[in-house]
Amino acid sequence: MSRAQPLLPNPDVFIFDMDGVLAEVTASYRETIVSTVRHFTGRSVTNETIQAFKNAGGWNNDWELSHRLIADLGHQVTYQAVVDAFNRIFLGDGSTPGLIDRESWIPKPGLLETLAETYPLGIFTGRLRYELDVTLARFVPDLRFHPTITADDVVRPKPAPDGLHTIQRLFPRKTIWYFGDTVDDARSARDASVPFFGVASPDSLRRDELVSRLHEYGALRVIANINEIGCLLKETEASVA
Repeated sequence: MSRAQPLLPNPDVFIFDMDGVLAEVTASYRETIVSTVRHFTGRSVTNETIQAFKNAGGWNNDWELSHRLIADLGHQVTYQAVVDAFNRIFLGDGSTPGLIDRESWIPKPGLLETLAETYPLGIFTGRLRYELDVTLARFVPDLRFHPTITADDVVRPKPAPDGLHTIQRLFPRKTIWYFGDTVDDARSARDASVPFFGVASPDSLRRDELVSRLHEYGALRVIANINEIGCLLKETEASVA
Protein backbone atom coordinates (compact mmCIF):
# COMPACT_ATOMS: atom_id res chain seq x y z
CA MET A 1 0.00 0.00 0.00
CA SER A 2 1.42 3.40 -1.00
CA ARG A 3 2.01 5.90 1.74
CA ALA A 4 -0.32 8.91 1.78
CA GLN A 5 1.39 12.12 0.76
CA PRO A 6 1.58 14.85 3.39
CA LEU A 7 -0.74 17.82 3.12
CA LEU A 8 0.86 20.91 1.64
CA PRO A 9 1.09 24.09 3.71
CA ASN A 10 -0.25 27.24 2.08
CA PRO A 11 2.70 29.22 0.73
CA ASP A 12 3.47 32.86 1.43
CA VAL A 13 6.83 33.09 -0.37
CA PHE A 14 8.39 31.17 -3.27
CA ILE A 15 12.16 30.65 -3.34
CA PHE A 16 13.88 28.94 -6.27
CA ASP A 17 17.22 27.33 -6.87
CA MET A 18 18.58 28.45 -10.21
CA ASP A 19 20.25 25.60 -12.07
CA GLY A 20 17.88 22.86 -13.15
CA VAL A 21 14.90 24.73 -11.73
CA LEU A 22 14.77 28.06 -13.54
CA ALA A 23 17.62 27.56 -16.02
CA GLU A 24 18.41 24.44 -18.04
CA VAL A 25 22.15 23.97 -17.59
CA THR A 26 23.00 20.61 -19.14
CA ALA A 27 24.72 22.35 -22.05
CA SER A 28 26.28 25.04 -19.86
CA TYR A 29 27.40 24.12 -16.34
CA ARG A 30 27.39 20.37 -16.86
CA GLU A 31 29.22 20.63 -20.18
CA THR A 32 31.70 23.03 -18.58
CA ILE A 33 32.56 20.34 -16.02
CA VAL A 34 33.15 17.85 -18.86
CA SER A 35 35.23 20.36 -20.82
CA THR A 36 37.29 21.39 -17.80
CA VAL A 37 38.14 17.79 -16.98
CA ARG A 38 39.06 17.14 -20.61
CA HIS A 39 41.25 20.26 -20.67
CA PHE A 40 43.45 18.90 -17.88
CA THR A 41 43.28 15.16 -18.53
CA GLY A 42 42.49 14.66 -22.21
CA ARG A 43 39.71 12.35 -21.11
CA SER A 44 35.95 12.75 -20.83
CA VAL A 45 33.66 12.12 -17.92
CA THR A 46 30.04 11.25 -18.52
CA ASN A 47 27.05 13.24 -17.39
CA GLU A 48 25.91 10.13 -15.57
CA THR A 49 29.09 10.20 -13.49
CA ILE A 50 28.50 13.87 -12.69
CA GLN A 51 24.90 13.10 -11.70
CA ALA A 52 26.06 10.29 -9.43
CA PHE A 53 28.16 12.79 -7.47
CA LYS A 54 25.27 15.25 -7.34
CA ASN A 55 22.91 12.54 -6.07
CA ALA A 56 25.40 11.58 -3.37
CA GLY A 57 25.33 15.13 -2.04
CA GLY A 58 28.08 17.46 -0.98
CA TRP A 59 29.05 18.43 -4.52
CA ASN A 60 27.05 21.60 -5.11
CA ASN A 61 30.22 23.49 -6.07
CA ASP A 62 31.09 22.64 -9.67
CA TRP A 63 34.67 23.88 -9.27
CA GLU A 64 35.21 21.41 -6.44
CA LEU A 65 33.56 18.62 -8.40
CA SER A 66 35.72 19.32 -11.46
CA HIS A 67 38.83 19.28 -9.27
CA ARG A 68 37.79 15.95 -7.75
CA LEU A 69 37.08 14.36 -11.13
CA ILE A 70 40.47 15.47 -12.45
CA ALA A 71 42.17 13.94 -9.42
CA ASP A 72 40.20 10.72 -9.87
CA LEU A 73 41.69 10.46 -13.35
CA GLY A 74 45.18 10.67 -11.90
CA HIS A 75 46.05 14.30 -12.57
CA GLN A 76 47.16 16.72 -9.89
CA VAL A 77 46.43 20.38 -10.64
CA THR A 78 45.82 23.29 -8.33
CA TYR A 79 42.31 24.23 -7.38
CA GLN A 80 42.85 27.77 -8.67
CA ALA A 81 43.92 26.43 -12.05
CA VAL A 82 40.66 24.50 -12.23
CA VAL A 83 38.65 27.59 -11.27
CA ASP A 84 40.38 29.69 -13.93
CA ALA A 85 39.85 27.13 -16.68
CA PHE A 86 36.25 26.51 -15.67
CA ASN A 87 35.40 30.22 -15.73
CA ARG A 88 37.09 30.73 -19.08
CA ILE A 89 35.05 27.90 -20.59
CA PHE A 90 31.81 28.90 -18.91
CA LEU A 91 31.95 32.69 -19.30
CA GLY A 92 34.08 32.96 -22.44
CA ASP A 93 37.42 34.70 -22.87
CA GLY A 94 36.51 37.69 -25.00
CA SER A 95 37.10 35.94 -28.31
CA THR A 96 35.30 32.63 -27.69
CA PRO A 97 31.71 32.68 -26.36
CA GLY A 98 31.15 30.96 -23.05
CA LEU A 99 28.93 27.94 -22.57
CA ILE A 100 26.67 30.10 -20.40
CA ASP A 101 25.18 31.25 -23.73
CA ARG A 102 23.76 27.74 -24.18
CA GLU A 103 21.41 28.03 -21.23
CA SER A 104 17.67 28.11 -21.75
CA TRP A 105 14.86 29.35 -19.52
CA ILE A 106 12.53 26.71 -18.12
CA PRO A 107 9.46 28.64 -16.85
CA LYS A 108 6.82 29.22 -19.49
CA PRO A 109 6.21 32.85 -20.50
CA GLY A 110 4.13 34.63 -17.88
CA LEU A 111 4.37 31.94 -15.19
CA LEU A 112 6.63 33.78 -12.79
CA GLU A 113 5.17 37.16 -13.65
CA THR A 114 1.72 35.89 -12.67
CA LEU A 115 3.03 34.38 -9.44
CA ALA A 116 4.76 37.67 -8.61
CA GLU A 117 1.40 39.43 -8.59
CA THR A 118 0.49 37.47 -5.44
CA TYR A 119 3.70 36.16 -3.89
CA PRO A 120 7.22 37.42 -3.22
CA LEU A 121 9.68 35.49 -5.41
CA GLY A 122 13.31 34.92 -4.46
CA ILE A 123 16.35 32.88 -5.42
CA PHE A 124 18.77 30.86 -3.30
CA THR A 125 21.53 29.49 -5.51
CA GLY A 126 25.04 28.15 -5.32
CA ARG A 127 26.04 30.45 -8.17
CA LEU A 128 28.14 33.53 -7.64
CA ARG A 129 26.28 36.78 -8.15
CA TYR A 130 27.94 37.72 -11.43
CA GLU A 131 26.89 34.37 -12.87
CA LEU A 132 23.32 34.80 -11.65
CA ASP A 133 23.01 38.35 -12.93
CA VAL A 134 24.04 37.36 -16.47
CA THR A 135 21.25 34.79 -16.75
CA LEU A 136 18.54 36.91 -15.13
CA ALA A 137 19.38 39.88 -17.33
CA ARG A 138 19.18 37.67 -20.40
CA PHE A 139 15.87 35.93 -19.71
CA VAL A 140 13.82 38.03 -17.25
CA PRO A 141 15.24 41.56 -17.20
CA ASP A 142 11.98 43.06 -15.96
CA LEU A 143 11.19 40.54 -13.22
CA ARG A 144 12.37 41.41 -9.72
CA PHE A 145 13.45 38.61 -7.40
CA HIS A 146 13.90 39.53 -3.76
CA PRO A 147 15.96 38.29 -2.15
CA THR A 148 18.62 36.76 -4.37
CA ILE A 149 20.99 34.81 -2.15
CA THR A 150 24.17 33.59 -3.87
CA ALA A 151 27.37 31.91 -2.75
CA ASP A 152 28.77 35.41 -2.18
CA ASP A 153 26.18 36.06 0.52
CA VAL A 154 26.78 33.10 2.85
CA VAL A 155 29.73 31.90 4.89
CA ARG A 156 28.61 28.30 4.52
CA PRO A 157 27.14 27.38 1.11
CA LYS A 158 24.63 24.61 0.48
CA PRO A 159 23.97 22.08 1.85
CA ALA A 160 24.22 24.38 4.89
CA PRO A 161 20.91 26.13 5.61
CA ASP A 162 22.45 29.60 6.07
CA GLY A 163 20.93 31.12 2.94
CA LEU A 164 17.45 29.95 3.87
CA HIS A 165 17.94 31.25 7.41
CA THR A 166 18.64 34.68 5.90
CA ILE A 167 15.43 34.47 3.91
CA GLN A 168 13.46 33.38 6.97
CA ARG A 169 14.64 36.50 8.80
CA LEU A 170 13.31 38.60 5.93
CA PHE A 171 9.92 36.86 6.07
CA PRO A 172 9.27 36.08 9.74
CA ARG A 173 6.30 33.81 10.43
CA LYS A 174 5.78 33.27 6.70
CA THR A 175 5.62 29.88 4.99
CA ILE A 176 8.41 29.59 2.45
CA TRP A 177 8.33 27.03 -0.35
CA TYR A 178 11.78 26.19 -1.70
CA PHE A 179 12.26 24.47 -5.06
CA GLY A 180 15.51 22.65 -5.87
CA ASP A 181 16.82 19.81 -7.98
CA THR A 182 19.65 18.38 -5.88
CA VAL A 183 20.19 16.52 -2.64
CA ASP A 184 22.06 19.55 -1.31
CA ASP A 185 19.01 21.75 -1.93
CA ALA A 186 16.88 19.26 -0.01
CA ARG A 187 19.35 19.03 2.87
CA SER A 188 19.51 22.80 3.14
CA ALA A 189 15.71 23.05 3.31
CA ARG A 190 15.44 20.21 5.82
CA ASP A 191 17.94 21.82 8.16
CA ALA A 192 16.15 25.17 7.90
CA SER A 193 12.73 23.52 8.43
CA VAL A 194 11.53 24.98 5.13
CA PRO A 195 8.99 23.07 3.00
CA PHE A 196 10.91 21.64 0.07
CA PHE A 197 9.78 20.66 -3.41
CA GLY A 198 12.07 18.62 -5.60
CA VAL A 199 12.43 19.07 -9.33
CA ALA A 200 13.49 16.07 -11.42
CA SER A 201 13.04 16.19 -15.17
CA PRO A 202 11.83 12.99 -16.83
CA ASP A 203 15.02 13.24 -18.92
CA SER A 204 17.27 13.38 -15.84
CA LEU A 205 20.01 10.79 -15.65
CA ARG A 206 19.64 8.49 -12.64
CA ARG A 207 16.21 10.04 -12.12
CA ASP A 208 14.73 7.27 -9.97
CA GLU A 209 17.72 7.51 -7.64
CA LEU A 210 17.39 11.31 -7.51
CA VAL A 211 13.67 11.20 -6.73
CA SER A 212 14.28 8.68 -3.97
CA ARG A 213 17.03 10.81 -2.47
CA LEU A 214 14.94 13.98 -2.60
CA HIS A 215 12.13 12.25 -0.74
CA GLU A 216 14.66 10.81 1.71
CA TYR A 217 15.66 14.34 2.64
CA GLY A 218 12.13 15.57 3.06
CA ALA A 219 10.72 16.65 -0.28
CA LEU A 220 6.96 17.09 0.05
CA ARG A 221 6.54 16.52 -3.67
CA VAL A 222 8.83 15.95 -6.65
CA ILE A 223 7.67 17.59 -9.88
CA ALA A 224 8.95 17.24 -13.44
CA ASN A 225 9.63 20.96 -13.85
CA ILE A 226 8.73 24.30 -12.37
CA ASN A 227 5.80 24.72 -14.75
CA GLU A 228 3.88 22.26 -12.55
CA ILE A 229 3.80 24.76 -9.69
CA GLY A 230 0.20 25.58 -10.56
CA CYS A 231 -0.78 21.99 -9.82
CA LEU A 232 0.75 22.29 -6.36
CA LEU A 233 -1.23 25.46 -5.68
CA LYS A 234 -4.43 23.76 -6.79
CA GLU A 235 -3.63 20.94 -4.40
CA THR A 236 -3.38 23.37 -1.48
CA GLU A 237 -6.66 24.97 -2.50
CA ALA A 238 -8.39 21.59 -2.67
CA SER A 239 -7.15 20.65 0.79
CA VAL A 240 -8.70 23.81 2.24
CA ALA A 241 -12.00 23.45 0.42
